[in-house]
Amino acid sequence: MPRLRPALIAVALILGTATPVHAGAGPAITIENGRTQPVFSYADAVREHVYVESSVDSDADGRLDRVRVDIIRPKESGPGLRVPVVIDESPYYDNSGRGNEAERKVYDAADNVTKFPLYYDNFFVPRGYAVLNVDMLGTTRSDGCPDLGGKADVLGGKAVIDWLNGRAKAYRADGAPAVADWTTGKSAMIGKSYDGTLANAVAATGVRGLETIVPISAISSWYKYQRSNGVIYNYDYASWLANYVDTDPEAKCQAVRDRMDAEDGDDTGDHNAFWDERDYIDGLLGDASKVRASVFVVHTTNDLNVKPDNYSTWWQALAERNVPRKIWVGQYQHVDPFDFEGRRDLWVDTLHRWFDRWLHGVRNGIDREPRADVQVGPTQWMTQRDWPAPHALKVALRPAADGTLKLGRDRNATATFTDLALTESELVADVGTAKPGRVAFTTGALPLSLRMSGAPVADLRVKLDRPTSNLTALLVDFGDDVRLDWRRGQGITTLTDEDCHGESTTADDGCYRKVVTNVVNRPLEIVARGWIDVRNRDSLSRPSPLPVGRYGQVKWQTLPHDYTFKKGHRIGLVIAGTDATYSSETGTGANVTVDLAKSSVVLPFVLGTPLTEVPQDGSRFRGPQEPNLPEPEPGFTFF
Repeated sequence: MPRLRPALIAVALILGTATPVHAGAGPAITIENGRTQPVFSYADAVREHVYVESSVDSDADGRLDRVRVDIIRPKESGPGLRVPVVIDESPYYDNSGRGNEAERKVYDAADNVTKFPLYYDNFFVPRGYAVLNVDMLGTTRSDGCPDLGGKADVLGGKAVIDWLNGRAKAYRADGAPAVADWTTGKSAMIGKSYDGTLANAVAATGVRGLETIVPISAISSWYKYQRSNGVIYNYDYASWLANYVDTDPEAKCQAVRDRMDAEDGDDTGDHNAFWDERDYIDGLLGDASKVRASVFVVHTTNDLNVKPDNYSTWWQALAERNVPRKIWVGQYQHVDPFDFEGRRDLWVDTLHRWFDRWLHGVRNGIDREPRADVQVGPTQWMTQRDWPAPHALKVALRPAADGTLKLGRDRNATATFTDLALTESELVADVGTAKPGRVAFTTGALPLSLRMSGAPVADLRVKLDRPTSNLTALLVDFGDDVRLDWRRGQGITTLTDEDCHGESTTADDGCYRKVVTNVVNRPLEIVARGWIDVRNRDSLSRPSPLPVGRYGQVKWQTLPHDYTFKKGHRIGLVIAGTDATYSSETGTGANVTVDLAKSSVVLPFVLGTPLTEVPQDGSRFRGPQEPNLPEPEPGFTFF
């Protein structure tokens, strides 16, 4: 059962008083202007570690795996002053490190952490929180084997929440029982990438005591992370990543990785039980219907690592269940909001208010504010009621035989191409010229700016000369413009100057380097992408070949975006086979015929000036011959 904080403290929190409430001789939780105040000493904080017993034996050694939990909490916390908990569970504490500066844990002679990565401890401990850095099972100083979002990953994190609420056991290094008598039991999970994925996963179990999560660039479905409608991004990735984060001798968990390779379905790309276990929207271990926590989602529309359908489908599932929620939608690559230029102070303050609301019960109004902050330019943001923009108007643009993209149908027209493996630079180059591996269509120059918010839908009627083909749909903005250059440095450059958030010691400061946004002038940008294996047009788990020579309808969502096509620019649609930039597949060689009259791309335009016609110029638009779209720099793959 969750432990109750003292009554006087509860009253102070509800009233939002500026007067400290004392529990004994030391400082106590203090609220001013709807925010907890830094009244506890960071230097004097308790630093300790325990091992929480999980419910799994992932390394098959005959003992339940134990999860290493490193704790920092106010010195005054205890039975007389119980505090809530902020948790960053991660597999990266002893390999890639955390954050833009790749920080790792540093330990003292007693094996306690003296440097906790990131600023969460520096900022929140003085304000009356405990911060826990948890080593995911199979990594750093925890037992077990990582299993890429499966049973061990999920239930190890859940066990920590259970321990904080008296439902699981924990032990100190000497074997003595460890009791969390210093906490209210209320906890948050936060983190970027794999860390945020663990937050999604644990919340989807419905565990009691997890009051809120802040998943940043996080996975909600590992299938979506490694597949798109049957198209494979990478082969044997599950076992590779599991091996990367496990710094123990390889032999220890080799059997687990071999099982992953046998079960991941790389031979077909189909959805199976392996991926169902790793689906947190509607999966075997957890699903969105079980979520009790509030959710503050942060993701970016150009994140081609954890692709944005991971957040958009998760967000939709939460909305359907009226889960309390908030969202920031950026335009960078795989970047933490702490490193969004010009937003660092706002991010820390927003996170502070969010945690105060859900963990300390401060009625600061953050849950009644507009839900969505959306980046609409390299350094421009807007706030709106929700995301996608409410009441978007869905407009179907249709390809025509003359290479145009328009509202009306071009009856009895077809176009053909071959499923080849081409890079995106090849797919969007010289769009007015016929090429064997793609067909391309463009509007004329737009008479007004059009903002799209959400996921376009590709709806194609095709026939093949083989049982299947990969299909790619690219939505392109043609027009010279200064754009956020997310392909370089993930969209940011790290400076030497620092700013600080929280208190510091000589071993652990709260200061981090500032960043600026990378921009570039380019004649085009790929706005949305979508991929599908035609065999998976009706089902991800039960493929059905398209009868050779017969037309069939293939309809799927592309990745979402929030993007403005500016006045004078052109909207382009490229239809092709295998996208070699983001897929490891080689192409089927199938010849694909597209029935243009019964094909379209449907765009969710924000209401405003209505689009009554799509302009045409009377001549075929050629487009840039060499668009210079470098692939994202290596090194961003999964952190």
